[in-house]
Amino acid sequence: MKPLFFLRCGFALLALASVTVFAQDQSAKRPARRPMPEPANPAMPSLILIGDSTVRNGQDDGQGKGAEGQWGWGNPLAAHFDPAKINVVNRAVGGLSSRTFLTGGHWERALAFVKPGDVVIMQFGHNDSGALNDASRARASIKGTGEETAAIDNVLTRKHEVVHTYGWYLRKFIADTKAQGATPIVCSLIPRKSWDAQGKISRQTDTYAGWAAAVAKAEGVGFIDLHEMAAANYDALGRDAVMKLFPQVTPDEHTHPNLAGARLNAELVIVGLKCLPKNPLGPYFLR
Repeated sequence: MKPLFFLRCGFALLALASVTVFAQDQSAKRPARRPMPEPANPAMPSLILIGDSTVRNGQDDGQGKGAEGQWGWGNPLAAHFDPAKINVVNRAVGGLSSRTFLTGGHWERALAFVKPGDVVIMQFGHNDSGALNDASRARASIKGTGEETAAIDNVLTRKHEVVHTYGWYLRKFIADTKAQGATPIVCSLIPRKSWDAQGKISRQTDTYAGWAAAVAKAEGVGFIDLHEMAAANYDALGRDAVMKLFPQVTPDEHTHPNLAGARLNAELVIVGLKCLPKNPLGPYFLR
């Protein structure tokens, strides 16, 4: 794979020559779930990640280490930080939307250890479409960033629920983080491995990626446009190289990268952090 490197804030292409592609072990079985990670040293600052399986995939060891060869970028992200100075706590949960991360109690449990000086990076969107109310997942948020609501009797949880917009849930996470004296940062969702008619990666700038950017701007918080940075790298690499960043399985996996792809996305998150006007995580980088 020919190495690529070009960087300026707002756009980044990264060298991938040193990234190893790991084959998927089809025989591996998923062990029982274990407790979610918590800060290793509560006295130190923490970087807390919240999101879906594209941030943390797998429950086998409590750390989300690549179930079925599909990795979230939150795990390789930790390698960029000094563990003697900061905890990196990946609380993302596969299968959840911004809505169900809140209603399922995951945000409440993560928020319990958020303290002044911490940073919370949030990335949602892949699971926010679909049905507001069904017997399968009932996880969708209302499209957009407004104040619209829908009152439902949730057939899955058997509870009455008021469903909000995608933007409302992001604002909730932002407000709660600020109330704890911590710093929220919004990250747009990674792109799927799907190409448009021009042979470029399909963007969601008019939906979840764009809505995430709009919320971050309106709330005056940091924003990492991972969606566009990753899509630009995929475009530059070309289809054959991009295929190697995803598990080689049937049916084709188009959402979850393999470890090599997750490492690329983690590097792009670091690029995005370094481009923020005020990067609260700068003192904790290893390099």
